[in-house]
Amino acid sequence: MTSLLHALDFDAKDPTLLADFWAGFLGWEVSTAPDGADGIVLLPNDDTGFRLRFLPRQEKKTVQNQLHFDLTSTSLDDQREVVARALDLGARHIDIGQTPDDGHVVLADPEGNEFCVIEPGNKFLADCGFIGALACDGSQAVGYFWSKALGWPLIWDQDEETAIRSPHGGPKVTWGGPPLNPRDGRNRLRFELAPPAGADQQAEIDRLVALGATRIATDTGETRWVTMSDPDGNEFRVLTPR
Repeated sequence: MTSLLHALDFDAKDPTLLADFWAGFLGWEVSTAPDGADGIVLLPNDDTGFRLRFLPRQEKKTVQNQLHFDLTSTSLDDQREVVARALDLGARHIDIGQTPDDGHVVLADPEGNEFCVIEPGNKFLADCGFIGALACDGSQAVGYFWSKALGWPLIWDQDEETAIRSPHGGPKVTWGGPPLNPRDGRNRLRFELAPPAGADQQAEIDRLVALGATRIATDTGETRWVTMSDPDGNEFRVLTPR
């Protein structure tokens, strides 16, 4: 069995502030880490299938994130209401090169993490919930890697753009292909995997390495995980089964 996409980790200067923003915006429950790992956790109340984890990090954000949320809307009025709710909670409008003709609205959360509120009628996200997609900067090869790593089928593979989705539904995960954006150190948003209960973590690590991942480090604290990177150099971690 393959690892599960257990959480999306956010690095934050103020994890409590950022967790409160996303909890209020998404309507998810705030919890101390119920899985015994670190950070502040938000538990989904929909079909998202993974939690959000907020971890302390003091380094300043200097470049556009490699990953962001594409959030759906059902009408123009709904899109405006979603944007207004985000702004009321502490988000702000940002310019990442979008044009006045673009239907989506680009915002940043209180620590500058980008996200988009997509216009109604977007066919690619038509069957998705509020979190329509995790939109990633990445190559075709990394899309293939994550499809095999998670056991999620490819639902798009064209012009070096790829997308996968869990067989159980939830958000799509997309990679836009070249050119890739510049990076500055560790990504602020990262995937967190968990092997199935009772699975051999080392066997899963070996499988991921065989698929193209690289092992970076092992935590030495009370809660253990293995830090790895995918073929594009994006960090992720694999939790120890408990």
